[in-house]
Amino acid sequence: MSADPTAATRAAVRELLRRIGEGDPERIAELYAEDCDWRLDWPEEEHGRADTPWIRHRATRADAAAHYRELAAHHVPEKADTTVEHVLADGEDAVVLGVIRQTAVPTGRAYAARFALHLTVRDGLVVRHHVYEDSLAVARAFAPGEQGARMT
Repeated sequence: MSADPTAATRAAVRELLRRIGEGDPERIAELYAEDCDWRLDWPEEEHGRADTPWIRHRATRADAAAHYRELAAHHVPEKADTTVEHVLADGEDAVVLGVIRQTAVPTGRAYAARFALHLTVRDGLVVRHHVYEDSLAVARAFAPGEQGARMT
């Protein structure tokens, strides 16, 4: 481990964000520990819905790769954009703040959602991935019919 755990965490988070931007799920997953604590701040009854299967808790490196594959399969890649506004690090912990912009494949609806991502990095690998995002914006983009029409 680095003499400066905050610097090591920052470097690992920068590399994770770079790989997420490249979009290769297997390469992204290499940065997760074999066993990791992955949580989403979504209502439990919304986890694992057919239209948003990537929204569920995860526990392994293989789960991390599956998350990024499922996420990509349900969004239009040419219309995706993420703005990272801040990366705050303290020891093994980091918080990434920003905005994601996506377009849902099944409905064609675009959405923007603010997010906070709490990561914990040990020995260069992510052991905690807790995400807090605007779940209502995502749900509306994927809702069938008029229910999602409010999202603009």
